[in-house]
Amino acid sequence: MDAVVNRDLQVTKDLLAHLHGALDADFSFELPDGSLVPETENVGGLRLYLSHTAIPSLLRRPGLKTLLELYARGEIEPRGGSLFEFADKRPSVKTKALLKKLNKRLVLGLAAKLFFAARGKDKRTTNFDGGGAAQRSGSGQTDIAFHYNVSNDFYRLFLDPEMLYTCAYFRDWSNDLATAQKNKLEMICRKLRLQPGDRMLDIGCGWGALICYAAENYGVTAVGVTLSEEQAVLARERIKAKGLEDKVSVELKDFRAMEGEFDKISSIGMFEHVGIDHHDEYYEAVCRLLRPRGIYLHHAITRRGKKDLKTFRRKRAEYKALVRYIFPGGEVDHIGWTLTNLEAHGFEVHDVEGWREHYARTTRLWANNLMNAKDEAIAEVGEEKYRLWLAYLTGVSLGFERGTINIFQTVATKRTKGPSNMPPSREDLYKA
Repeated sequence: MDAVVNRDLQVTKDLLAHLHGALDADFSFELPDGSLVPETENVGGLRLYLSHTAIPSLLRRPGLKTLLELYARGEIEPRGGSLFEFADKRPSVKTKALLKKLNKRLVLGLAAKLFFAARGKDKRTTNFDGGGAAQRSGSGQTDIAFHYNVSNDFYRLFLDPEMLYTCAYFRDWSNDLATAQKNKLEMICRKLRLQPGDRMLDIGCGWGALICYAAENYGVTAVGVTLSEEQAVLARERIKAKGLEDKVSVELKDFRAMEGEFDKISSIGMFEHVGIDHHDEYYEAVCRLLRPRGIYLHHAITRRGKKDLKTFRRKRAEYKALVRYIFPGGEVDHIGWTLTNLEAHGFEVHDVEGWREHYARTTRLWANNLMNAKDEAIAEVGEEKYRLWLAYLTGVSLGFERGTINIFQTVATKRTKGPSNMPPSREDLYKA
């Protein structure tokens, strides 16, 4: 058996050596026997660890899903640096150029030998998997629980003290996370033009930070709605601790079941869970709940627009992985679609502001916080979930940095004939 293992190890070394040269990679591969490819004395540098079964598993089941599962189990592991550092060192060679540089006969011959290598357990990650969610449009209560009921203590490890799990707003890129999140709360309240006595609804209220801030600083009466039981319990505890029970409440229900009329409505990072097939229901509900010329703030992640809806709805591998492992049923639109839907459902759009780089910074800080709390995170949720969440936060941050995903805040009012009652200038939004 040792002879077989040693043979497979040598084949792996030969394959990786050829790939490394073709990729001109700025890191080494590390194998289970401690050897590096290419051999180097810089053992403390960036290196990608590969288990005995990593390459055979990828050959038998190629794709991002397999790669993530191997990473979650520690069979593929970046060492000597963070995922961000590996991303910075990623090979710049394009696929077509790489294929020209490869000795295809050599690669295929070596790969064939590894394809039939001992399978080992070849197990799959199953305890953090949303199953068929990649095919669903919209997140139900079970899906929300899957993501948000991981545990409040887990979220505390990487969020700010107020536990805001949405894009922060950096008045200066040097702002720390807590400052930037407070900036975000203030900006939302300003954009909503909150006034004492306003009745406010926050759809997808999380742990209640926004509704508490609005009540304490702007004198509103606020209602938050969520589908996460753990969020609702902690939000209510916080409301009670702040003595805001007469002004702030949280309801555990689908927002479409809400009744009454509100002066202002916010939706901060919730719309991604609605699902494209349910957009009409969503906007109809918001319009029904908002008073005439009431203000609605729509804060949501988007993707780039495509030439038609069919093309846009095709999910790339990384998108499918995201909704399978992290956000079951989640879908995002593009900003043009957001604006079209708002106008089609009785709203007048007044402002659109892109926050892409703000979310890149936010998610990078979250990822760094999670890395710094590695031991506590693993104790709380297990190593597989820790690794998947770190990959998710890092990948999302890189997506925002590179512009493959975006986020916008859109301000609209419920349309009536005549004046909008909005101010002639937006100067007050950005004052110190």
